Amino acid sequence: MNRCVIVVVDGLGIGAMPDAGELRPGDRAADTLGHVLDRCRASRSRPLRLPAFGALGLGVLHPHPDLTGRTALPVALCRARLGYPGADTYAGHQTMMGADFSKVTVARLGERLAEVTDALEQAGHTVELLDGEPLPVVDGRVLVHDNLEADPGINWNASGRLEELPFERILAVARTVRAVAPVARVIAVGGHSEHPLSASVRNGDGGTVGLDTPATGFYRNGGLQVQHLGAPMDHTRQLPELAARAGVAVTLTGKAADILACESALRRPAVVTDEVLEHTLSAVRNARSTEQGALVVANVQETDLAGHQQDAPRFGAVLEQTDAGLAALLEELDRPGDRLIVTGDHGNDPTIGHANHTREYVPVLIHRPDGERVARLPDAEGLADVGATAARFLGLDPGGLAGGSPLLPH
Repeated sequence: MNRCVIVVVDGLGIGAMPDAGELRPGDRAADTLGHVLDRCRASRSRPLRLPAFGALGLGVLHPHPDLTGRTALPVALCRARLGYPGADTYAGHQTMMGADFSKVTVARLGERLAEVTDALEQAGHTVELLDGEPLPVVDGRVLVHDNLEADPGINWNASGRLEELPFERILAVARTVRAVAPVARVIAVGGHSEHPLSASVRNGDGGTVGLDTPATGFYRNGGLQVQHLGAPMDHTRQLPELAARAGVAVTLTGKAADILACESALRRPAVVTDEVLEHTLSAVRNARSTEQGALVVANVQETDLAGHQQDAPRFGAVLEQTDAGLAALLEELDRPGDRLIVTGDHGNDPTIGHANHTREYVPVLIHRPDGERVARLPDAEGLADVGATAARFLGLDPGGLAGGSPLLPH
């Protein structure tokens, strides 16, 4: 009957990992949280108000003048290495849920252009290259391209303007590409833009070329539709399926509802932060009156969107919204077996000078109503340890996951 809630604050890095500068040397200075706090204080003439994050011990992991204050809750906390290549939301969540994502195939679209073109034409589509670049334009409307918001070769996108065609047609193209793609994720993206997508094409790192999605206006114009098509993996050895087989009620909210697999899960997709947190709190309250255990996995996406837009003030505003939602969850999760885990999936420093994710440590803040006041744990080897810890809290065997070791014994 335990309730375990995992809130993933997308892009909340707390300092560069040792290998962060291998691709982009400037990323050695990445510190998403610290730089957001600094920029927000400068722009607002006051610090961000993050009392729940403070009570959960974020300032212990990331000492900063604006995160001072007493850690008033019984928490266990540590930094976590990512435990997968690059810095990517999909790989981060799959790893966190227990998948072994250490052998992701990395490939630029241009290296597999012939295979992709052949698959699309065999499916009845027309394919032309945009200005001679390795950028297939499918049916004159959908652009297939390298994803420029993750490290080179991790993901490919199929993008289209919803003014020109429905999302279902973009998704159909993405599914055809997924069938031959060796990369971790093919992402179907539909959004609203005032200008042709060709106006937002640019070169990325590592010889990639693709769409500068923030520049299209997709993120700010509303109506964004996204579906993530992941590489084949054994989802039965991930936390949601493991929990569901044991009779635990599983709810996936926000972006987690789009990218995590669990056939019996209740899904509450949303992008707006307040909606994500309302769905999460509702799932927790509903679980109080049942005899089932409950697992809720939520993703707060708007922090990541602010990072891609290199908008530190917006990032800070979403952190304050998230803090209010965490406070409400802490009031509800008051039984001895309840657990709240707050973490991230990578960094996304909005001050670093580019719109890509940054390879940073992420916080792991574990609230235990029946635990010791503050327990500082060693750095976790990877995000899979978060999933294994949640499995242990729910009374499940963490050995049923493909990866990860519990950070706490119970």
